[in-house]
Amino acid sequence: MLRTMITATNTLTNLQQKMDVTSNNIANSNTHGYKSQQATFQELLYQQYNNDVLDRTERETPVGIRYGVGAGIAQLQLVSTQGSLQTTNRALDFAFTTPNQYFNVLMEDGNGEYNTVHTRQGDFYLSPMEDGQVMLVNLDGNAIADEDGNPITFPEGGESFVVREGGVLEIKYPPLADGTIPAEAVQLGVTQVLKPQLLEHLSGTYFDLPTNFEELGYNEADVAVQLEGQARGAIAVQNNVLESSNVDMSKELTDLIATQRAYQFNARAVTIADQMLGLINSARS
Repeated sequence: MLRTMITATNTLTNLQQKMDVTSNNIANSNTHGYKSQQATFQELLYQQYNNDVLDRTERETPVGIRYGVGAGIAQLQLVSTQGSLQTTNRALDFAFTTPNQYFNVLMEDGNGEYNTVHTRQGDFYLSPMEDGQVMLVNLDGNAIADEDGNPITFPEGGESFVVREGGVLEIKYPPLADGTIPAEAVQLGVTQVLKPQLLEHLSGTYFDLPTNFEELGYNEADVAVQLEGQARGAIAVQNNVLESSNVDMSKELTDLIATQRAYQFNARAVTIADQMLGLINSARS
């Protein structure tokens, strides 16, 4: 009976993790740029009991008893498919129109230093600075990086913001007295992720590149590349739109119900095993 309870509790723990993943997907179904995750299960190790060595019956299965110890999550997979585009008509809303391209964002690590992380969420804002400058930031106040990894800053007063071909953000200002229109142009930092399954999910829509490339058997260039120079021609950004999450609500709700049923089944197995142990103790006494 103890073995039955151990098998069930092993599975219960992993089913709880599966429900957490599904619940997180559902909670972020309206988060722009969010990429859903999918948990894949596999059976855990089996133990072989060769207690039927005298049984000469021809069988398709191996002789003896194979006793499993439950099921566990084999892989937590990132679903990197393109989400639908939602028109906002807001000048500082941008969305990629091809999968696996990410904006570079500077995020503080808690020690006063900034790391470059990646996101598909493209709703940007202007944060005032000193000397009449503004910084381009996202909804969380993190600075958007240019192709050199520096925060994007430019003079305030811009009236028009458009991302041109090659990921060039063009800012136009009010006309001068002579009729000329001043303009600024900055290169948005964009990363092309070649192996999205190796991305490390930080929180929300933020991802980071792994640091243990040697252990994974890859070089950094095999996982992601910074789009620079002529490679920037591959950048595909659309203006005045945001990318919706790629969460399939019907699938997530179906998975949630199936996971809950499996959880109930294994919880019932623990209850029955406990009852049988109680009957055994009663019989002994």
